[in-house]
Amino acid sequence: MKHHAIFLDRDGTINHDSGYVKDPSQIILLPGVSKGIKKLKDEFGFKAIVISNQAGVSKGIMTSGDVESVNDRINELLNNEGTGIDAFYYCPFHPDLDPPEKSNCRKPSPFMIVQAAEEHGIDLSKSYMIGDKASDVESGINAGVKTVLINSEDNRKEISILHNLGKKPNFTAANFKEVCDFIVNDFSGGI
Repeated sequence: MKHHAIFLDRDGTINHDSGYVKDPSQIILLPGVSKGIKKLKDEFGFKAIVISNQAGVSKGIMTSGDVESVNDRINELLNNEGTGIDAFYYCPFHPDLDPPEKSNCRKPSPFMIVQAAEEHGIDLSKSYMIGDKASDVESGINAGVKTVLINSEDNRKEISILHNLGKKPNFTAANFKEVCDFIVNDFSGGI
């Protein structure tokens, strides 16, 4: 049986993005994230899978161990709320620093979403990509999933990037509660 999933960007979508997040003790989940993930998993059977660019590894700002420690802390905080992330995928490479065959996993490439779908039996036509950057939306579009852009302080720039590419998300949300409301309505056939 095929599953359906919410693919989530990490920094700026699940947790506060302070720039190259590498210290697990500083992880702060964004409002509504725990409750929203729990609802989508428990009531609607979604798998929750993180899809994240982590070029700070390639840039020498952090290690893969730092990324994994932050991922573990995110799941610890989510577990305290009765939920969690099913799998974390991240691309540690950057096209300016690494050969194309390594950095091809980087969003807006659909590489990580497709890999996760194959490894977890995900039906992409019933899945969603949630993020706060144009590259998240592009990655989702490229993978054939519906996309949700979360408004952040600098979202005008992200929306402008998408507009210039002739692309747009299926939905733009002010916060994670609106993300969940859209997905519940859309998945249930209400939109």
